Amino acid sequence: MWCLKTLTQLCKNSLTSAANTNYTCIAGLKYFPPPIKYENIEKVERPKLRIMERQPQHPPNLRPPKMQKRLRYMRGPELVHNELLHKQYAIVATGGGRLRWGHYEMMRLTIGRKMNINTMFATWRVPAPWQPITKKGQGQRMGGGKGAIDHYVTPIKAGRVIVEIAGKCEFVECKGFLQQVANQLPFQATVVSQQMLDEQKLDEERLARQNQNPFTMKYVIQNNLNGCHRWLKPVDHKWFGKHL
Repeated sequence: MWCLKTLTQLCKNSLTSAANTNYTCIAGLKYFPPPIKYENIEKVERPKLRIMERQPQHPPNLRPPKMQKRLRYMRGPELVHNELLHKQYAIVATGGGRLRWGHYEMMRLTIGRKMNINTMFATWRVPAPWQPITKKGQGQRMGGGKGAIDHYVTPIKAGRVIVEIAGKCEFVECKGFLQQVANQLPFQATVVSQQMLDEQKLDEERLARQNQNPFTMKYVIQNNLNGCHRWLKPVDHKWFGKHL
């Protein structure tokens, strides 16, 4: 136990040391970046994603048409819908696949629940499911014609923009729930901003300009080096190994 005399002596020593200490106040120069100006962004009437139809609506006198697999709708790069309209943030597919109606509902509910409707708005960049997928019942024998339509899908190519997020917000605010949605899609997808897309494009141009190796994949395939035409696929002659 501390006695009263010892405590008094400790207090005197601490006060004496504090009195002998010199404190120098220095005002450091801090830099705070100016806030982002959202001058060209207008508030929309419905910020959330709209509900997509489960299947296309046909006239009552028309039987819903069936379709072949047409895997070419998922193969290769997207050449049309590969840029951001609002120049802010989006989910972009990095591989091919098919979107079912359940995936649309997952995206709509997750984004609508997590986003701030006062400062953000979301838009679809893909159409509603339109390609019919047929299926036969389990245990049926072969033959008997093509099966009945089971559900509808939307084919997606690599580079296709799926959903866009825009408004008075920064990338950090919407990256979390957009990444959560991208992880649940049936194909590889990533969350990007317009700045990331611009930097990626510049990097590809820089690498192509600074490349010192003349034996690129395109040169090897076009000149049939080592007889590669014997085992290459037709899509390799079209995309030169970039896409399956």
